[in-house]
Amino acid sequence: MAITDLQLEAALRLGIAALIGLGVGLEREWSGHAAGPDARFAGLRTFLMLGLLGGVAGLAAREGHEILAAVIAGSGTALSIAAYVMFARQPGADRDGTTETAAIVVVALGVFAGAVSWLLAAGAGSLVVLALNEKKRLHGVVRHVQPEELRGALQFAVLALVVLPLLPEGPFLGWAAIRPRALWMIVLLFCAINFAGFLARRSAGEGRGYLLTGLLGGVISSTAVTFGFARYSRQFPTAAAALAAGVVAACTVLVPRVLVISSVLNPDVAGALLPYVVPAGVIGAAVVALAWRTGGKWDTPTQATAPVSWLAPDEKNPLRLWVAIRLAAIFQLAIMAITFARETWAVKGLYGTSVLLGLTDVDALTVSMNAPSTEILPAIAARAIAVGILANTIVKFGISAALGSARYRLIAGGVLLVMAAAIGAALIIL
Repeated sequence: MAITDLQLEAALRLGIAALIGLGVGLEREWSGHAAGPDARFAGLRTFLMLGLLGGVAGLAAREGHEILAAVIAGSGTALSIAAYVMFARQPGADRDGTTETAAIVVVALGVFAGAVSWLLAAGAGSLVVLALNEKKRLHGVVRHVQPEELRGALQFAVLALVVLPLLPEGPFLGWAAIRPRALWMIVLLFCAINFAGFLARRSAGEGRGYLLTGLLGGVISSTAVTFGFARYSRQFPTAAAALAAGVVAACTVLVPRVLVISSVLNPDVAGALLPYVVPAGVIGAAVVALAWRTGGKWDTPTQATAPVSWLAPDEKNPLRLWVAIRLAAIFQLAIMAITFARETWAVKGLYGTSVLLGLTDVDALTVSMNAPSTEILPAIAARAIAVGILANTIVKFGISAALGSARYRLIAGGVLLVMAAAIGAALIIL
């Protein structure tokens, strides 16, 4: 008798359900939970059969036998619950129910594999095995999580999962074209960037040199790093080279930051932007790599306690929510200015607006140029962003030249000038 496609599919679904149980059972055996005086009720073979049981229940449900499926799956779940109750009643027993819970999950995933999607069930099963195997690491992460980090993560979840769906699409106010949901997505994007910088600095610390501080500070504001380090180089000239390397690192971070924001909002603009900013980014990255390799020779006693309060993590608000909201407001104003400039002066007016925005906030410029409401061609939007970055780089060169020490001006100013020249050359050639 020939095997039909339906039978092959059923065999595949049963096989996936069995493999899920086998994987969980193997982990339980390997970790020692299925042997010894404190052994739990299920090991390799039991988990394998529980997976098959769930798969059979799923196939039954797929064929329309819902009651039979519920009885089969319920029996596996009841077995797991009964096993936990009996074990927990023993004197001095460990009331950890991970194994029994894993057994119920295996049955549920087996049902899902048989009735809905074997691919999703396989992925979820792999995640369960990973979670069981990484118990120590997961508990270690929990022990090291600070209240500020947990609060920031929970706040971000509320902002993304509760507030965002409630906001209307828009647009509102006619020519202003305010889109509340799109604006809030911008807020979430900047909150995510701020939170990532917060976590990075908390894990790396502020005392590992100016280079690392510049890299992490560049996530928030490369201009702030440039201004602060330039002033500090006059107070401690012996740290000027390390401070200059930190500024180059902060300015180099600007390139991937702009590319990431553009990739999230409009991949076409990100692709068109690459040839304008990548050469400057490569130059900065090369200097950063050289500084990283020779950083030990640049370290001086005076640089161990740099006053980096302008970069310090906001312990009460790691998401920097109000900063992100202000950036979103600037973004909305920038969209209005760009729309006005485009309609009044065409492309030349757009580039002039980009220069002004680049002098103040490159992120707002980037987001504005990536907004669908501006109806700007990706090539023109990318060129405008590059013009703004060029203006911003020239401003930071001016800050370094005016406020920094002689050695700081030579290194930071020289590298920034070369990066600006690379962007300018790309704008002329392309």
